[in-house]
Amino acid sequence: MAEAVRFRVNQHGPAGSPVRETFTPADPKPGWARLELKAMALNRLDLWTTEGIPGYPLPLPLTPGCDGAGIVEVVGEGTVLPPGVEQGGSVMIAPGLSCGVCPACLRGNDMLCPTYGVLGHVCDGTAATHVLVPAANLLPIPGNWSFEQAAAFPLVFLTAWEMLVHKAALRPGETVLIWGGGSGVGSAAIQLVKALGGFAIAVVGSEAKAMRCWELGAEHVLVRGDLKALATRVRDLTGKRGVEVVFEHTGAATWGTSLSVCARGGRIVTCGATTGRETTFDLRALFAKQIQIHGSYMGRREHLWTLLALLQRNPTNPPFRPVIERVFDLSEYPEAQRHLEAGHGFGKVVCRMS
Repeated sequence: MAEAVRFRVNQHGPAGSPVRETFTPADPKPGWARLELKAMALNRLDLWTTEGIPGYPLPLPLTPGCDGAGIVEVVGEGTVLPPGVEQGGSVMIAPGLSCGVCPACLRGNDMLCPTYGVLGHVCDGTAATHVLVPAANLLPIPGNWSFEQAAAFPLVFLTAWEMLVHKAALRPGETVLIWGGGSGVGSAAIQLVKALGGFAIAVVGSEAKAMRCWELGAEHVLVRGDLKALATRVRDLTGKRGVEVVFEHTGAATWGTSLSVCARGGRIVTCGATTGRETTFDLRALFAKQIQIHGSYMGRREHLWTLLALLQRNPTNPPFRPVIERVFDLSEYPEAQRHLEAGHGFGKVVCRMS
């Protein structure tokens, strides 16, 4: 085996502070597998793991990284692998971890498990050449995809599908306002809205990102500036009605505008708080417009199998695919974290194992 390398958060610090170290990969216990990773993708959770979350202690030292793809190297004794997965085969990782036996897990709501956590946040993750994961979290890679594409897929598409389909119950013909259309989860949401028969209004931070949103299938793209002017524009685009669904993940800075542009009987679904976690709003707007607000965190593991099935129906012209903005080498993982935090790119940031 070649020298195994990982990046560790020994103590919380700024983006880019994880340190490189060599290590000896452990053998998997029953029900688990060890992967030789070929690529990993970064998410905001990598930054939160590195920087720390007030009031939420993490089990340091810790290797960050939620998303990854690679080769099944070793499986634990008696381990049964999922359909389409075999030892020595190529796989990607479902990042959510649950107990599998509680009432929520048995109903298929694994993300509601009392012990639910995310790889790289509650246990060692994918910023490494090797990682241990439950065998149930392995999925086959679409035949024409690279390891980089497979690594960039699971977390953002799982999150976006849960938000749009199972929380917001998006219906064909409805309009969705997508904040942060240039982010990993935003670029996934644009494609899924189109695939589901909806219309996406994407909000981005620059003209450079706007064209990419058009290419992904957005109906309209707005460059974020004055939020009052943006709200007026959204109402104009929807015949003063507002949007049926707001895809929220930016947080405090946009929350008031999200309420303002949401149509009567509309839904706001949120999975993030990049600009701040605390906000105030007028309750009268909530009840007078009969708006529903849904919190969303990750999603059912089964959703990833649903997404794979949709991809396999048309492998030469898939209805959606991960958007990769830049590929680093794993040795450049700290730089990749700083690049993600800067927020200038469009889509996912990936590290390749050289």
